[in-house]
Amino acid sequence: MVDGLLDRLGVPASAYTHGNHPVHTPIDGSAIASVHLESKAQVVAKIDKAEQAFQAWRNVPAPRRGELIRLFGEVLRQYKADLGELVSIEAGKITQEGLGEVQEMIDICDFAVGLSRQLYGLTIASERPGHHMRETWHPLGVVGVISAFNFPVAVWAWNTTLALVCGNAVVWKPSEKTPLTALACQALFEKALKAFGDAPDGLSQLVIGDRDAGEALVDDPRVPLVSATGSTRMGREVGPRVAARFGRSILELGGNNAMILAPSADLDLAVRGILFSAVGTAGQRCTTLRRLIVHRSIKDEVVARVKAAYAKVRIGDPRKDNLVGPLIDKPSFNAMQDALARARDEGGQVFGGERQLQEQYPNAYYVSPAIAEMPAQSAVVRHETFAPILYVLAYDDFEEALRLNNEVPQGLSSCIFTTDLREAERFQSASGSDCGIANVNIGTSGAEIGGAFGGEKETGGGRESGSDSWKAYMRRQTNTVNYSRELPLAQGIVFD
Repeated sequence: MVDGLLDRLGVPASAYTHGNHPVHTPIDGSAIASVHLESKAQVVAKIDKAEQAFQAWRNVPAPRRGELIRLFGEVLRQYKADLGELVSIEAGKITQEGLGEVQEMIDICDFAVGLSRQLYGLTIASERPGHHMRETWHPLGVVGVISAFNFPVAVWAWNTTLALVCGNAVVWKPSEKTPLTALACQALFEKALKAFGDAPDGLSQLVIGDRDAGEALVDDPRVPLVSATGSTRMGREVGPRVAARFGRSILELGGNNAMILAPSADLDLAVRGILFSAVGTAGQRCTTLRRLIVHRSIKDEVVARVKAAYAKVRIGDPRKDNLVGPLIDKPSFNAMQDALARARDEGGQVFGGERQLQEQYPNAYYVSPAIAEMPAQSAVVRHETFAPILYVLAYDDFEEALRLNNEVPQGLSSCIFTTDLREAERFQSASGSDCGIANVNIGTSGAEIGGAFGGEKETGGGRESGSDSWKAYMRRQTNTVNYSRELPLAQGIVFD
């Protein structure tokens, strides 16, 4: 299924055959490759190599570093179709989403190239005569990237392109569920390195490993920054371990994203927004819409319209003309069924959620998207289940809707559909949504790379991608220069 693709992408057969870790496609559950899991010692050796590369790369002018990323973007354009298809096969995304993820990689390359000429500091007025102050930004060192299966290539690119133009080296540990896309990304990056010509060896390192490999990356003091994407449980382990050695972390963890649907909303627009946000990637996005907080006066109409839209959703092989592909594996299916059972126990009325295509794909896990009308925001609603479950809650006044939006442990994405300017502005104010992303008349998913991506509370607080997220990959230095013949002290202190 993947041999030809991997060959075109430049991955040698030795990297994905005769290994000790099988790789399965969620499309039909079959084994499509086997990779070699690396030991802690091998991870340490790769960190050694990356550290040596950093020593040279930090002295390369930033616009020259940007040229490497420009070349990588060109390589990605050339291989977009092949890499997008591999994402569909290994992660189960429909074709458009697989291609869209590679386009995100291309977009962040463009962003990072421009950024390579805009790593600006500040000039600061000094209180001392004959002095000037400034802020400068310097590379950190080796950046560790740990990514999840649901965005197997884009999240690495968000981190790596910015880290490299900032002067760092990168060591990447992808999910054990999606190592083939990682091997392909590394092979494509090596094409860009070859065209660039004089980058230090070891600038981008790939680690195919399990938990032990991840721990080696997290615990190594030569990795000053670890950017980790995954579950809140994972973040609770990674964050304290990195902090214990005074390292930094960017944590992109759970999301329990809500839409407030107001009585004034354009319902045609809202239903389309609900559909993509709730069932895209089979509900396996951190920005998936999981809670619909709808005004009681329109609740019945909205639920009926969403059910009708769900009934038309095509489920099946993501490479064909379908809207919803498979869940990643059996544990994900079991977690979904457990959540729906809990929703019923907590008073919910459940529509959908059944396994589909079992006879055709006995070893794969396709499901119909589920809707659970809940009497209250109960325990199961407050917990993120990585599957296409949409919990529906009714509200009577806007303050109640805001409270429901914020009354969960996670704080990634949120949105409101309304034509009331006061509601829209309040939602995006300091007393409105407490999430890192707050949209008006657009769903919770589908973020652009120009804006910083991330959330609050149990989402981790980190930011990746656009805006000034580059600062996370650098260290700040304050400089004071005395160009006078005197030595005045700050705060008017006289030490004579």
